[in-house]
Amino acid sequence: MFDSIRNHKKYLMGFLMILIIPSFVLFGIEGYTRFNESGAPVAVVDGKDITKAEWDQAHQQESQRLREAMPSLDSRLLDSDGARYATLERLVRQRLLAAAATKLNLYTSDARLARDLQQNEAIAALRKPDGALDVEAYRQLVARQGLTPEMFEARVRADLSQRQVSQGILGSSFAPTALANVSLNAFFERREVRVARFAASDFASQVKPTDADIEAFYSANQASFQAPEQAEIEYLVLDAAALQNSVTFNEADVKTYYEQNASRLSGAEERRARHILLTVPAGAPAADKDAVRKRAEELLAQVRAKPASFADVAKAQSQDPGSAAKGGDLDYFGRGAMVKPFEDAVFSLAKGAISDVVETDFGFHIIQLTDIKAPPVRSFESMRPEIEAELKKQQAQKQYAEAADTFSNLVYEQADSLQPAADRLKLQVRKATVQRQPQPGATGALASERLLGALFDTESIDKKRNTEAIDTGSGQLVSARVVKHSPAHTQPLAEVREQVRARLVAQRTAELARAEGEKQLQAWKAGGDAKGLGNAVVVSRENPQGLAQQVLTAALSVDPKSLPAWTGVNLADQGYAIVKVEKVLPRDVREAQALAQEVQQYNQWWASAENEAYVEGLKERFKARILVPEPATTPAPAR
Repeated sequence: MFDSIRNHKKYLMGFLMILIIPSFVLFGIEGYTRFNESGAPVAVVDGKDITKAEWDQAHQQESQRLREAMPSLDSRLLDSDGARYATLERLVRQRLLAAAATKLNLYTSDARLARDLQQNEAIAALRKPDGALDVEAYRQLVARQGLTPEMFEARVRADLSQRQVSQGILGSSFAPTALANVSLNAFFERREVRVARFAASDFASQVKPTDADIEAFYSANQASFQAPEQAEIEYLVLDAAALQNSVTFNEADVKTYYEQNASRLSGAEERRARHILLTVPAGAPAADKDAVRKRAEELLAQVRAKPASFADVAKAQSQDPGSAAKGGDLDYFGRGAMVKPFEDAVFSLAKGAISDVVETDFGFHIIQLTDIKAPPVRSFESMRPEIEAELKKQQAQKQYAEAADTFSNLVYEQADSLQPAADRLKLQVRKATVQRQPQPGATGALASERLLGALFDTESIDKKRNTEAIDTGSGQLVSARVVKHSPAHTQPLAEVREQVRARLVAQRTAELARAEGEKQLQAWKAGGDAKGLGNAVVVSRENPQGLAQQVLTAALSVDPKSLPAWTGVNLADQGYAIVKVEKVLPRDVREAQALAQEVQQYNQWWASAENEAYVEGLKERFKARILVPEPATTPAPAR
């Protein structure tokens, strides 16, 4: 059927237009919008569904954000089922907090939104040398998240409103110091222990499996000796980073760019100022505020009449504890370092000039600009490497954007081979052998679960056609096709005989070690000579003294009311351990500062726990449910 569609797609498109246009007339575009917004629900909050499409979009945006923040991040972590499920949990949490914010009438004002956007480092980095925001760069920044500026700002506003829900819990939570100390003392207490180990390897000489034993073990555990499903593939990568390496340009282009951007590339201008601050208490009556403003205007007249006295007046009158003693001096700073009204005033002044009274959230300021430090313009030769790198990046991004559509269309339209796309875009068809899951050490395209999932789809295996163009990372498109597929199968005993023997020996030596350990534990509990126990050591969570985690946990879990106490620990393939706990000792003595920091940390844990309990309560209140199963976690190997 798909072959027929590909071969007659022009006729099909015409037929579809005949069907679609009348339906637009009859039902309108809104009907199609609703249809697109629908889909199988994956969760529900407050009676409103979260669809799979919304989940996919949220995960795509989250992955893009993380890739940009951490370019070296292993893409397998982002494409895993666990990462996708974590995105769904965050999406449910956001909807919960949004529902609570609405019910509690929590709202973010325009002023609060503007202040948060001004403090955003990514946005602050987009300011031009004159301090104005580069609007086009801002649009590109949010577009990489699939958003318009309006959508981005609406999201930030919603996020700020949602934060208010939790801030009421986090800001008011309190754990008494006495309670904190009881918990911390218990957590950090020390124990004097003696340990005996029964290593499985010590029993290897006692295990000599026969051929019949090996065959029986193989027959009972054939699932453990499967050759995994795999495929020999060809794949094609369109990579912006690779395009960057091939970009060339002439000397004139580099010099022109330098002449046009030298001041921006050299660095931002810094200014030095001093100020007099008169503070206004939050929530002060209008009359009090007017009185402070009037006093500021009197001081302004005083320093304008005698500018040389500004520092002395600041020392005597300024209520800024950080700068008053220094005559109000704030040293050098650039744009983005101060609140907006203060910054705007400073960068509008001439050297030596004194501002009008400036109002900010801190109160009323009188500002004197004392110096301007323009960055030295660097020479062309010193800036050549940076300029060339910038030009290569810009040109590569442009080429990538132009090539991406061509790449996507060619691998789809000529789906029986990657060679046409490779020839058109001057790319190399690569070969590899892959499995359904990324293998250890896999990088780039071969580490993408999305790509591997598309390759091992029934259509790809049966038809051996190109996959669609898949975005496997920031600035990378990949298409691949299966050349040869090998299903999973049980390996013959002759091929895996040594593996079978090794596993059988490991199992039996572990059983012998455990049996010997349990026998010895009973003997020592009955009062037998404790010969073979190690020397006494003092252990704690802070200082495990080299004990395996299972052994340390067992030692710290023994009831201190029945000392000395014995316990056994099964170490799986590693054998067995016996622990004798002889004493419980108080935690190490802490300095007062360290104790205070620990209590503060405990308060943060307590607040976080209370907030999580509150969120769980919101789940009940708003009947939040995730409708898809949580992916199984792969257990860590025993050590």
